Amino acid sequence: MFGLPFDAPLAFLLVSIAFLSGIGITTIGPGGIFVTIALYSLTPLSSGQVAGTAHATFVATGLVGSAVYLRSGEMRTGEGRALAIVLSLSSVLGALTGAYANAFVPRAVFGALLGTVSMAVGGTILFRVRRGFSPVYDLEIGTSTGRVTLGVLGFGLGVASGLLGIGGPVLAVPTLVLVGVPMLLAVAVAQVQSIFIAAFATAGYALQSTVLLSLAVVVGIPLLLGVVVGWKVAHAVDPNRLKVTLGFVMLGVGPYLAL
Repeated sequence: MFGLPFDAPLAFLLVSIAFLSGIGITTIGPGGIFVTIALYSLTPLSSGQVAGTAHATFVATGLVGSAVYLRSGEMRTGEGRALAIVLSLSSVLGALTGAYANAFVPRAVFGALLGTVSMAVGGTILFRVRRGFSPVYDLEIGTSTGRVTLGVLGFGLGVASGLLGIGGPVLAVPTLVLVGVPMLLAVAVAQVQSIFIAAFATAGYALQSTVLLSLAVVVGIPLLLGVVVGWKVAHAVDPNRLKVTLGFVMLGVGPYLAL
């Protein structure tokens, strides 16, 4: 089917997961991780093919996600633009570094890393929710210290995202929330960052011939539809509920991947 390396029933399952993942991308941030999880756990693809193909779909979701959050106003503020610029530019080198490093990571180790990152993020979020979700650090983007701190975070997020084939929002949203950025603004900024991470990571994987374009198209279309639906959901739900959901989702999928 469509030149894919597996049968039609599996392709339709991936399409369904992709749609739900798209909703997660623009509501709680880490929805895109479920595309990576599905490709890793349900298909025989190598870790490079999983990561490369997933990143190819995240380029489009980042563009659409950024557009819808621009429309709703989150990206029209000076703070939003400053956060997006610093975080995105610092993520580029990290994304290329992570994509290069993936070639040296065995498939089993890839799954363990994916699960560990998921549990760590989810556990941290739920811990902070229980403690009143006060930020662990008050990031002031208007200061040089704040910009340097955000740049270091951006590089680290780029490396992890590029290596594991997870969209920028998976890690960027909880990280930004933990440094005091409001939930919806964090999701909006992460959409912009994901364009840069995904584009440069995809380029890195393309050089290794591990991007499956036909699969990226089949998964990417329902993913985009979900992104638009998720944006509407995000503006209709209490942000505090989104934070709790974010933590449980990340913590819940971690053990499955790590084993």
